Order: sequence, then structure tokens, then C-alpha cells
Amino acid sequence: MLARLRSFWDEAGPADAPVRVWRDWVLFAGFAVAMVLEVLLRPELPFRWFAGAVGLAVLPSLLIRRTRPLAAVAIAFGACGLAPFVTGLDLGLNAFVFVLLLGYALTRWGSGRQTILGTAIILAKLTVGLLAGHSGPNDTLGGVGMLFAVTALGAAVRYRARARHRELDQVKLLERERLARDLHDTVAHHVSAMVIRAQAGLATAPFNPDAATDALRLIEAEATRALAEMRGIVRVLRTDEPADLAPTPGLADLHGLAGAHRAGPAVDVAVTGDLDDLPAPIGTALFRLAQESVTNARRHARNATRIEVHVEADGAAVRLRVTDDGDAPASRTPAPAGFGLVGMAERAGLVGGTCSAGPAPTRGWMVTAVLPRA
Repeated sequence: MLARLRSFWDEAGPADAPVRVWRDWVLFAGFAVAMVLEVLLRPELPFRWFAGAVGLAVLPSLLIRRTRPLAAVAIAFGACGLAPFVTGLDLGLNAFVFVLLLGYALTRWGSGRQTILGTAIILAKLTVGLLAGHSGPNDTLGGVGMLFAVTALGAAVRYRARARHRELDQVKLLERERLARDLHDTVAHHVSAMVIRAQAGLATAPFNPDAATDALRLIEAEATRALAEMRGIVRVLRTDEPADLAPTPGLADLHGLAGAHRAGPAVDVAVTGDLDDLPAPIGTALFRLAQESVTNARRHARNATRIEVHVEADGAAVRLRVTDDGDAPASRTPAPAGFGLVGMAERAGLVGGTCSAGPAPTRGWMVTAVLPRA
């Protein structure tokens, strides 16, 4: 309990509190006019001129209720608590209802310690007024109930806004992860292809210059596609420019992986089962997982001659298996940790599936993914 109270005491106030807006001046002018009219139109009110002067003197606290809520509460409730010792009874102006806005602002914009101290000031004013006979029990209870209602409303709005901010932060984080996956699956894929073709061109250049020229042409084509996809991503991120809508890759593009590279191991793609009614997000996830698996195999599988991509569907799920016949994983040169496998697992998880990677039973590496049909 003490830990919670200490945590609440140390809690900072919201950082997005507006300093002053036009509505504040409208409220200030409206309550000022209401006080003047009430003083003029209620001659039966005791000490009405004194009450009006006190009200106009503390009314500017409305203008600082967001930036300095504790000071606003101390000024208004302190004056309203001391004034009855001059008149002998509580100030009776109805326009003093503006102090409810200060109670709301205290829990909406104040820090933890400001809220606690401000609440103590409010309760002290009500208690002193009751004990000194400036207000009756019914009036005191009514004031406590109204102040409790507005402060509870301020606290509810505050924590709802905080929850909304957390939700927006989570959305931003998820969007960053999605963008990272898209960059990895599109641009990074083409860059990896350029690296592989450049290595192949360098290896064959001494005895086959034409192969090096072909490698340069393929690198140019990959670079052009990578640049186009990068520009498309940038256009999506910019709200002031329309984005080009291109078809989302899916199962129909799987067979294109077999002919995507002229250098390196051959890629065989086999698809079995009924995939006619497969939802587009599942097809896109399968293509991206297969694409990343093939790219990883081409980059890291030593002495591999063949990469097999097999997709099998049944009534409940779609299974992807990508294997290569390269050297055993233990003999492969360790590569720096990247985000490929992490992104693959995240992409599979987004559609309710799983993805795992590890050594194949015989030789090479194997990636398996199971995605639901729905």
C-alpha cells in the first residue's frame, strides 16, 4: 500500500497540457460577467459586493488551472475558506461554481503530489467551513459530492488519455516492425541477389569475361527493382503523395523463385493440394517466407547444388518446407546475427502460424512453416 502511495506521489503530470486556449478566455469572461450580474441582480445577498470582489480576484486561477493546478486550487479554495471569517458565513455567489473546473483540472493535469496536496486543501476548506459554522452539513456533503464527481471525471479522462497514448505507441511499434519486415523482404532481398551475382561475376571474370558482363546486367536489373520498391515504400510513408498500388505477391509468384537467379544452386518449386480459396494474406506470407528461405540458402549454404521449395495444403493448414543440400550447418562459416529468422517468425505469427529453422535430417538446412487456411 505504501509503495502504491509513493508511486502515485512521484507520478508526473501529463506533458501535453495546453498552456492556454481561446476557450479559457471565454470561460473567464463568462464567469466574470455572471459574477457582476449576480451582484447587481441579487440585492438580498449578504456582503454581495465583498463576495463579488473575492470572486473576481480569484477568477484568474481559471487561466492557470492546467499548467499550475495546485496553485489554482490553493488560490481559489484558500480565498473561499478565509473570506467567511470576515463575513461570518459562506460566500453565496452561484458563480463560484467555477471552482469545480479547478477540481477537474487538478486530477486531469496535476502530478501525483499536486493532486494529493490539492485534495488536502479542498478537504481542509470544507472541514473548516463545517466546524466554524460557515456552512451546514447538507451544504458540506453536497459540496463534497460534487467535487468528488468532477475530480473522479478528471482522473478517468486522464487515465483514458494515457491508455490511448500507450495504444498509439503500440501501433507505432507494430508499424515499425511491419516496415522493417517489408524492407527486409523486398529491398534486402534484391540487395542480397546483387551480392551473390557480384561474387559470381568476380569468380568467373578471370576465365570468362562474358559471365562477368552478364552478372553486371543482372545486378543492374536487381538494383532497378530494388530502387523502384524503395520509392514505393517512401511514397506510402508520405501522406502528401499518392502511392502506386502494385499487386501483392502470393502463391502465383512462388514459381518465379526458380528462375530468379542464374548463378548459384537450382531452385525447384512444388505445390500440392487445393490452394484455390487460400486467403491473400496467407499466400503473401507463404511467398515471403519461401523468398527469404531461398535467399538465405543461396547466401549461406556452402557447396549447395539444389534448393527445394515444397508447399502442401490440406483442409486445415498450409505447410511450407524449404531445404538445401549444402554442407552440414556446423561446417558453415558463422554469419553475423540478422533479422531474417526473427522477421520470418513474426510474419508467420501474424497470420496465426509458426515458422522454425534448423539442420535438415540428412544434410543442409531446413525451414518449415505451418499456416492456417483461415
